[in-house]
Amino acid sequence: MISGRDEVPLLLVPEGDLQGSRWPLDKDEFIIGRGEECDLTISDRQVSRHHARIRRTPSGYMIEDLNSKNGTHLNGAPIMGHESLQDGDDIQIALALKLTFVGSEATLPLSMEEAGNMGLGQLRMEIQAHRVWIRSSEIDPPLSPPQFRLLELLYNNHNKVINRDTIAAYVWPGTEGVGVSDQAIDALVRRLRDRLSEVDSDHDYIVTVRGHGFRLDNPI
Repeated sequence: MISGRDEVPLLLVPEGDLQGSRWPLDKDEFIIGRGEECDLTISDRQVSRHHARIRRTPSGYMIEDLNSKNGTHLNGAPIMGHESLQDGDDIQIALALKLTFVGSEATLPLSMEEAGNMGLGQLRMEIQAHRVWIRSSEIDPPLSPPQFRLLELLYNNHNKVINRDTIAAYVWPGTEGVGVSDQAIDALVRRLRDRLSEVDSDHDYIVTVRGHGFRLDNPI
């Protein structure tokens, strides 16, 4: 449920590398585009520098395409002029990013099971920015590259058990897992657990499934 600092409409990423990321629409104007000055920057050449704009009006939130090269779609239809946003609407920015609009008066447009399957738990990652939060606290200093890749793999496969071979190949790219020992994987898991416990010592986010591998336990 949206509460506290989230009691405004927000944009939510339902799938892909940025799955679970969210941006509160707490400004009168919110710009989406490739430019670094945008409120939501998407580093993809398909996205125009200033691609789309969401405005807060007395009658609600409106979205418009800013004459982008590759277009903006609302619920599968290209945006022509200004369109009103309703809770649960899907916004597609070119072919680069899909967003969901979540209204301030609503809970997330998901059941608890669906939210868990999407990774919308206490732990949240922004993959491109290399940032990790647990609830409202960001992990600082940032995770090391191997720690981040391991967490990313588990985060993108929430509720799935990931075996050691898959972990070795993903965390140490280019090796295809060859030469990566179980001891090296266990040591990495232990270090990552230690870093997560610095922020939340009451919950073990990485679960060992003996004989099979590891999975992420990310409570709603």
